[in-house]
Amino acid sequence: MKIIIHGLGRLGQAVAELAPDGCVVEAIDPNISTATHFPVHKEVDKCNQDSADVIVDCSHAGAVAGLLRTARIPLVICTTGIDEATMELVKLTAQRIPVFLSANMSLGVNFQVKLAGETAGTLASKGFDIEILEAHHNQKLDAPSGTAIMLADSINKATGGKLKYVYDRSQYMQKRGEDEIGISSIRGGTIVGEHTVIFAGHDEIIEITHRALSREIYARGALVAAEFIVGKTAGLYSMDDILK
Repeated sequence: MKIIIHGLGRLGQAVAELAPDGCVVEAIDPNISTATHFPVHKEVDKCNQDSADVIVDCSHAGAVAGLLRTARIPLVICTTGIDEATMELVKLTAQRIPVFLSANMSLGVNFQVKLAGETAGTLASKGFDIEILEAHHNQKLDAPSGTAIMLADSINKATGGKLKYVYDRSQYMQKRGEDEIGISSIRGGTIVGEHTVIFAGHDEIIEITHRALSREIYARGALVAAEFIVGKTAGLYSMDDILK
């Protein structure tokens, strides 16, 4: 498998380090001019897509749209914080090439998302309130995290799609509504990523937590996704397709 990496930030560098020798053939990053084992281009249209099997995007939300318009080979999008307009472009791009999209590339997190939905389907109707707490390093730009939204969406779908997402309770003085799901964010230090779903019932609490100890888990997940998407027909794929 031959890979082009789009974005050589922390995740992009981790993917390059974990990929087998010779696997990464080129990279794209406007802020980095050289790398040890492969050429780096400042723009997408400067790289040779014919030399690769897949592009792994590890950039930022503002750079994804340009990549989508230019990509001609299978694409794995690891970037979070994508807006609605870019998401529509993702769907359009998936009509002509295979696109793999996940707000979190960790296999463990995606299992947590599945488990949270299944648990909510049982406990929400039994009077349990549901809250999500996420924590990340102080350099993360978006809040809440894409993973927190993934968890909330999974829970909401499992409970009939009627829950209201509440991100900040400081704006009003009233008790918690039964149709709420609270999502709280912490930013500090070098926290790689922690997500906890809290099911709070009468005199009892159940928590489902995933704690990332390094960025390697995301890089490994990105490589698994890249291997999965190569050879697929056009369409939009996710971790659900891998975990089936």
